Amino acid sequence: MSKTHILYCDGACSGNPGPGGWAWVCISGTGSLENSGCESDTTNNRMELKAAIEGLKAVEKLVKSGEIQKADMEVRTDSQYVKNGVTKWINSWKRNGWKTSAKTPVKNRELWEELDALSAVTGAEWTWVEGHSGEQWNEYCDKLAKTAAENAACNNQY
Repeated sequence: MSKTHILYCDGACSGNPGPGGWAWVCISGTGSLENSGCESDTTNNRMELKAAIEGLKAVEKLVKSGEIQKADMEVRTDSQYVKNGVTKWINSWKRNGWKTSAKTPVKNRELWEELDALSAVTGAEWTWVEGHSGEQWNEYCDKLAKTAAENAACNNQY
């Protein structure tokens, strides 16, 4: 079934760790919403997670207000880390006390927990898209995240 609303999300980092940015764009038949932000010292994986989290926070408000139906949202990310983490790995991590298969603590646990909760509230379906492949909204999100990462003031919101 085709989803009415599509949330694109992307993260960027200059150095790893280093200054990073995140961005999301939500597209629907009635228009679009977007936001971006940055952190002065972070990693690319954290920014990818933050992009999805911040986007789903906006979607959560729309679901709770009744503006969109739960499970009418597709999240498109070019991060295999985010897509596989939220759709495949997270249940094992929770069962194993937030340990990986190698018995080491899951990195970015607090972000994964937040993303897991938001994903459940919104009923989001997750899709991986190839980065830098010409998909308009993924490219736009990438540009927003890179601009946020380059923002010297790093105000966290634009």
